[in-house]
Amino acid sequence: MNKAILFNFDVDKANKKIKVERSFNAPLDLVWAAWTEADILDQWWAPKPYRVETMSMDFREGGRWFYAMVSPENEKHWCIFDYETIQPEKMYAGKDAFCDENGVINTSFPSTNWTNNFAEIDADSTTVTCELQFKALEDLETLVKMGFKEGFTAGLENLDQYISTQFYLRKQKKPDNRNRVSYYVNFPGNTEEAFNFYRSVFKTEFVNGIQRFSEAPGHEQMDEALKNMIIHVELPLIGGHILMGTDAPKEMGFTVTSGNNMHINVEPATREEATRLFNELSVGGNVTMPLQDMFWGAYFGSFTDQFGINWMINHQNI
Repeated sequence: MNKAILFNFDVDKANKKIKVERSFNAPLDLVWAAWTEADILDQWWAPKPYRVETMSMDFREGGRWFYAMVSPENEKHWCIFDYETIQPEKMYAGKDAFCDENGVINTSFPSTNWTNNFAEIDADSTTVTCELQFKALEDLETLVKMGFKEGFTAGLENLDQYISTQFYLRKQKKPDNRNRVSYYVNFPGNTEEAFNFYRSVFKTEFVNGIQRFSEAPGHEQMDEALKNMIIHVELPLIGGHILMGTDAPKEMGFTVTSGNNMHINVEPATREEATRLFNELSVGGNVTMPLQDMFWGAYFGSFTDQFGINWMINHQNI
């Protein structure tokens, strides 16, 4: 059962400051990644129906995140965040400002000094505290009038949905930790059609039936059409091989293209073997999720290897 969400939004006009406290039902390292990696920020930072497009991101002290808030009409509002201080998985601070398409700061709008602190509550929950410091009270009031509270709140709700969905997608219905290799495929919304076809060809039955998004955390905020989509399905093929699949719809921030829609899922019997396989296979590749203990009880990580093949390493802690 998910813990209650903490959310405090305080405006301190006397000190020209806004303080936001927000908890997330996810481990510290996963929340940190969601705030510091461009591909994840693009999926939640903007309130719907707006979206974010990152032009460039250099997450280091002295680096910059250059991005655009894009309206449904494709109108772009340019922004930058200059990173000044970074303490991994603890805090980062910097200056946020509006700018033009070349990254030149627009002084007609207020700039803000942000300090974001991350604190682990327990293994499965994290609190982020954001402090926004303004030079002048007028700047604070302007940002509030622009709808900052409403927009930022909506963005944080996007992040809740991303966390609950993205990591639930990787939960494997496996009763033991015997060695197993399977294949994991993503579809833009037609998983059920595809797997019914595969079932008719291989003449096998789904393992544990079909799980839908209506069973996932945060389903209350989903559209009815999304709730009926497939969050997990397994089908035995031949020779002990398993095909797994999920819908990854664009409405949830996913982009499914040929080449990124299939993973080889390796399930070693021990943590030691999982670590070895992850470390050796990912050499020269791109780690998309570091190997770590997940809240559903698995030791999990994913990466694209140096040859462009997508892998998941998943050891089920029994």
